[in-house]
Amino acid sequence: MMKRVIFGLGLMGMVACGESEYLPKPKGYNRIDLPEREFVSLDEGYPYQFERSVYSAVEADTFNRAEENWINLAYHSMGAKVHLTYKAINRNEARLRDILDDAFKLTAKHQIKAYSIDEAVTKTPKGYVGVVAELSGEVPTQFQFFVTDSTEHFLRGALYFNTAVKNDSLAPVIEYIKEDMAHLMNTLEFKN
Repeated sequence: MMKRVIFGLGLMGMVACGESEYLPKPKGYNRIDLPEREFVSLDEGYPYQFERSVYSAVEADTFNRAEENWINLAYHSMGAKVHLTYKAINRNEARLRDILDDAFKLTAKHQIKAYSIDEAVTKTPKGYVGVVAELSGEVPTQFQFFVTDSTEHFLRGALYFNTAVKNDSLAPVIEYIKEDMAHLMNTLEFKN
């Protein structure tokens, strides 16, 4: 047995002698090359219009409780989706209140795993009111928003990834898609 070990070590030594110098591998980091931003208008047929990234594909929402006009913007090369849910308000204040309550509850559900949830109220160039929520920590969605004209239309968006990778590793992709979502909000126009 001892002869085999010595023979194996000697054989390894002969094979390794061909290299003149040993250099340890440097510490590796994932390289994420993100494309230049480019936008196109969303196809017609929805009660809303906005500019979306050319790197996102419009897909029907396949969730079993999906409603008409719910879509996903799939970033296939980045393993991400932006789920967009639309609700008609129809000048019904009680309906608007219920929709807003649901939106805030959906964000609040992430408090268990989130380190923080930063929310900000914003106004779009078209005069719509929006709320943006940025979540940090190991949460399934890092960025959510909703925009409403307060009388007829409500659109909510949430970013999800198809991976279990830690969010700090995805930080460049998250930031990239957050900027795309901000562009979506700023170009959003509801149709009458």
